Amino acid sequence: MTVREALAYAAERLSSVTDEAGTEARLLLAELTGLSPSALRLSGDTLDEAAFVKLEGFIKRRLLREPLQYVLGEWYFMGLPFCVSPAALIPRQDTETLCEEALRLAAERAYASALDICTGTGCIAISLKKLAAGSISVEASDISPDALALARRNAEKNGAEIVFRLADLFEGAGSYDLITANPPYICDADMACLQEEVRFEPALALAGGHDGLDIYRRIAKEAPAHVKKGGALITEVGMGQAEAVAAMFPDNRVRIIKDPGGVDRVVAIDFRYA
Repeated sequence: MTVREALAYAAERLSSVTDEAGTEARLLLAELTGLSPSALRLSGDTLDEAAFVKLEGFIKRRLLREPLQYVLGEWYFMGLPFCVSPAALIPRQDTETLCEEALRLAAERAYASALDICTGTGCIAISLKKLAAGSISVEASDISPDALALARRNAEKNGAEIVFRLADLFEGAGSYDLITANPPYICDADMACLQEEVRFEPALALAGGHDGLDIYRRIAKEAPAHVKKGGALITEVGMGQAEAVAAMFPDNRVRIIKDPGGVDRVVAIDFRYA
């Protein structure tokens, strides 16, 4: 079977589980062959038996609705590569809105220290460390040992010096110019009817309680003790949650930021005037 034939075969098999079957087939074949997705259709190479067996394995995993990102084992966030696994949430483009705002503030205010809680893959913390315009020290914490191990692996992969801590939110934390968070925010009702792919992701990183706001209430109570005067807290929120989260910080200037899809996705709490 040629690479082009394998591409058509994979796309046909995947069409029952995704509307992006062609794109997914290209990504899977690119992973197997080392060719860029755009070069696959022009390739005259033959897919050897071992590679075809691996392709079949990939396809079977997707047919079981395992996310493409987990099948590939790697995904990009802010242009950086991250290892992914069911130990942590898959980095999503929506979260880049949070990271872009964090980078903007860090540069504008010359922030020197940051803490990323609920770090998961470490994508926010590592992006801050790698992409911040100035020098910034970054710490990251997570309650899951498996997620923290994955984040450490990603820091090494990207050459980022991060201090990692196994902790429940701010446990053991100091004071920082900037705190970032992408906490669990799915309400109980939505947890009961998740898309099949999302069910592969860790419930610990998804479930936010009855209304999805349990962790935000804790953050609102605990964060002020850990944000330096003139600092900021930036958190991602779920659809329809921004106003409720903003209201938890009545004594500070709060901004709500939309993601590229026009959804209120990020709440930035400015402690500049606290």
